Amino acid sequence: MTLWTPAPDTSLRASGRPAPAGALVWPRAKSRGSSLWRDAWRRLLRNRLAVVGGVTVILLCLLAIFAEAIAPYSYTKPNFGRLYEFPSRDFPLGTDQLGRDVLSRMIYGARVSMLVGLGAQVIVVLIGVPIGAISGYIGGRTDLLLTRFVDVMYAFPRLLFVILVMSMLGAGLMNIFIALGLTGWVGIARQTRAQVLSLKEKEFVEGARALGAGFWRVMTRHVLPGALTPIVVSITFGIPEAIFTEAALSFIGVGINPPTPSWGQMVGENQQFLRSYWHLCVFPSIAIAVTMLSFTFFGDGVRDALDPKMQ
Repeated sequence: MTLWTPAPDTSLRASGRPAPAGALVWPRAKSRGSSLWRDAWRRLLRNRLAVVGGVTVILLCLLAIFAEAIAPYSYTKPNFGRLYEFPSRDFPLGTDQLGRDVLSRMIYGARVSMLVGLGAQVIVVLIGVPIGAISGYIGGRTDLLLTRFVDVMYAFPRLLFVILVMSMLGAGLMNIFIALGLTGWVGIARQTRAQVLSLKEKEFVEGARALGAGFWRVMTRHVLPGALTPIVVSITFGIPEAIFTEAALSFIGVGINPPTPSWGQMVGENQQFLRSYWHLCVFPSIAIAVTMLSFTFFGDGVRDALDPKMQ
């Protein structure tokens, strides 16, 4: 015996009119559940300091990308008739010891800072994440050897190690990438190892291994996506640290080669003129401080937004 089942009346549901008594109407489909990233984005937008920091970071990136179109003058062309001028209508931030426009040099200095911050973090991720993932997932002697190696690298003072590497390689933007990348991967490697250790024993990972998934598939499809949150937070905090390190290197003369401008280089070259020509040091210092604060505020907001306890 076949039971007859009435067809669902989808027209009533689509029209929005109330269904008559006895009519069979399918229930409304539930709205798509909010993912972790969507919820994190909403929490991030509610954090005003994080939004301000993120907007400032975006503006700095645009300033670095379109430096040629924004800068009013060339950052290398001297003007010996306009030496040591204070801020004026022609030169909003004044001129330096060669008559070069300070504003134009600061705009191009933003490009150096953004390149150093982002480029160094790319190298840090490429080194630290694989080491931490392999150490935490394989375990045993491999984990022991890699952990001891990470501990040895962590024992070196980073700034001194960077200065040593730069002294060996010489000044230059590419050498700064290498120096910061070779010395900054330790923290992200330890965080990745801790996350992998906690995730590799989960049921979904064991199920994937039982179904025949190999090491690469388990890591890329199941383990690393779960460990992505601390990695993203580490990157947001690592960028301002790299920018500050580059400024310190350029300040002591082992960073960017002249005439390429750098905020730290501008402060270091003109520190002796602080009392007489204050604008040569103050404006680059303010740019460094604003950049550091912007990334710090944005990093704090990202950390709070990706924290599951904030839900």
